[in-house]
Amino acid sequence: MRKSLPLTWGRGMLRVSDLTVYHGPLAALRDVSFHVAEGELVAFIGSNGAGKSTLLNTLSGLVSPRSGSILFEGREIVGTSPEKVCGLGIVQVPEGRKLFPKMTVMENLEMGAYLGTARRQFPRRLEVVFDKFPRLRERRNQMAGTLSGGEQQMLAIARAMVALPKLLMLDEPSLGLSPLMAEEIYDVIRGLNREGMTILLVSQEVHVALSMADRGYVLENGRIVREGEGKTLLADPGIRASYLGI
Repeated sequence: MRKSLPLTWGRGMLRVSDLTVYHGPLAALRDVSFHVAEGELVAFIGSNGAGKSTLLNTLSGLVSPRSGSILFEGREIVGTSPEKVCGLGIVQVPEGRKLFPKMTVMENLEMGAYLGTARRQFPRRLEVVFDKFPRLRERRNQMAGTLSGGEQQMLAIARAMVALPKLLMLDEPSLGLSPLMAEEIYDVIRGLNREGMTILLVSQEVHVALSMADRGYVLENGRIVREGEGKTLLADPGIRASYLGI
């Protein structure tokens, strides 16, 4: 049974239908349809170039689809600006973290709470993220660019958390991290989901992603080719051969 959401993290529902996205003349996504129910952790797996990051950037409003529908809590958000998408509660932790390296840890966190409601709740949310990431409290006045890779990823997640996410989207959160630090980051993600946070996870760490996911989707060449419960996909012979070398 899931715990109550601390400080009301929020709950979200996403339904994507027939989403098609082009980069110039090339189709990056073709007729992609899926859903994320409130409280779920849903994983997208696939190789480099499969379209995973394009998918998240489209959901965030950074990329415009050629066709298709994106419903969030029953509201069509195609054509909505990125800042308004964020204000609705869809918050992305991008691949590579995209921090402000010459700003302090605290200043980066303040940037995550730039919208009105998040800004008003920032002092309380700050204590929550510092409790989850004690190292950030210790380094609150340190420049973000001087943090270790793992600490930078912690900061990127913390910055997203203060933005009042209903749906938290994570793009390759373990990229470039040591195995020990990657496991620490995934422990945080598991904990957030246990508290009720709705999470959409994109990862090439197939075994880890599917083992922690309620449901998963396999994206190949811009198309969804498999879907199902995380553990069912993890046991699929095709996925084990293609992605796990088994």
